[in-house]
Amino acid sequence: MAMPLYDSQPTRRVPWVTYLLVAANVVVFLLTPMANFSSWYGDGKVRECNAARFTFEHGAVPKELTTGRQQPMPAEVTSQCGPADFDKAPWFSAFSSMFLHSGALHLLGNLVALFVVGMGVEDRLGRWRYLLAYLLFGLVSVYGFAYVSPDSTTPLIGASGAIAGVLGAYLILNPRGRIVSLVPPVIVIRLPVWVVLGYWFVLQWLSLGDTESNVAYVAHIAGFLAGMGFAALARRAGPSRRLAALSRG
Repeated sequence: MAMPLYDSQPTRRVPWVTYLLVAANVVVFLLTPMANFSSWYGDGKVRECNAARFTFEHGAVPKELTTGRQQPMPAEVTSQCGPADFDKAPWFSAFSSMFLHSGALHLLGNLVALFVVGMGVEDRLGRWRYLLAYLLFGLVSVYGFAYVSPDSTTPLIGASGAIAGVLGAYLILNPRGRIVSLVPPVIVIRLPVWVVLGYWFVLQWLSLGDTESNVAYVAHIAGFLAGMGFAALARRAGPSRRLAALSRG
């Protein structure tokens, strides 16, 4: 599978929000027990239990989102790690889950995609609208996954749903763009954006039936469609705002 390296479209401004989102995800990851850097989480089994508790406390559990009530940790976790002592606001976990990752590879894969396409989307939407859109895409992906799996008590973590929204927005805002990609082991090619993102989206659909995977494909699809819809509305609104600005001038 081709790995995106960078967007061939030049930007007109420094993408500070994209940089901020990348930095926030890295910093949060380094402060969690999943990073294996913070000594206060212990080692070995103790760290694994702390990571499990942390994930359930701050991750988005579908049944909690659909019922609005905190759910007990699964018996298989409490039998190994003991009971959890925390109070949780399920709605807030929909936000906090966007900045959590299960490991360094999970984090790296998400941030590469965000860095490649986020700069172009930020450039075209503007900083504040881009930031709000990113959070909106994440919420749509989380709640979309919860709607499809309302009884699931497995926590959903990761920025991939929000980033899928950025991918969808990029496809609409830059339909003729090209993404420079690496085809393993050493081939670097420029591919049309619709090829790269179209292939990715189709792959998500084809993977929906994979019951053994721990990837939330539904969240990716929901986020991607939300991004496309948001960008389509933004493109339609753009010309009218420019005309209004000219008339005032």
